[in-house]
Amino acid sequence: MRRLILAASCGIPALLCNGAEVASGRWQGAIEIPGNTLEVIIDLDQEKSGAWSGSMIAAGLNLKGAPLAQIAIEDSSVQFALQRGFGRTPDDSARFSAHVDAGDAMTGEFQQAGHTATFALRKTGPAQVELPPRSTAVAKDIEGQWIGDYEFGGYSRHVTITLANHADAPATAEFVVVGKRTTNLPVDLITQSEGILRIESTEIGINFEGRFRKESADIKGIFEQGPDELPLTLRRPG
Repeated sequence: MRRLILAASCGIPALLCNGAEVASGRWQGAIEIPGNTLEVIIDLDQEKSGAWSGSMIAAGLNLKGAPLAQIAIEDSSVQFALQRGFGRTPDDSARFSAHVDAGDAMTGEFQQAGHTATFALRKTGPAQVELPPRSTAVAKDIEGQWIGDYEFGGYSRHVTITLANHADAPATAEFVVVGKRTTNLPVDLITQSEGILRIESTEIGINFEGRFRKESADIKGIFEQGPDELPLTLRRPG
């Protein structure tokens, strides 16, 4: 009877609890991409509500604490996805399917943009999931519209970013890129800290990070499109 009570307190069926215990933790290893070995760290943790959270570190892609999505754990089967860092569009998001063996080894397949690679990870300790940052307000000096141009793939792109603060709420931004077509990017993160402005469109895999320079009245930074980093300086219209 005592065993039944313990199993019930963990969740019904008890196998769900076992799956959580097996998958939770910090996993370190590598993805064997043809011609390259990508070292990664995966953190997976289950909250009290039963929901899963996770993040990924990949120094080779300049990823630190990139959030995981679509996490599904069933017994020893583990699946999750990552949009940031691998592709230039949501369709290029990276997907991981794995099997946990004996609680400390995870092996599986990594799929992205029609390509497949194997990966192998070992559990090294408890999970250290990095929660995604929250948007902040921006300095009054940089509110309003900014424009700039960059070149990618032999074509020029025009960027317009419009920043606005709101009382007792984080700033918002309109982020428009005009090339062969006009794209209004969905913005899910705006932060400004120590003079560094960062704007992220995680869904599309495009970010901008730059420093406001009061003396030259511009924001000099980098336009990040998937793994590509392109110089971009924003100035006021006119």
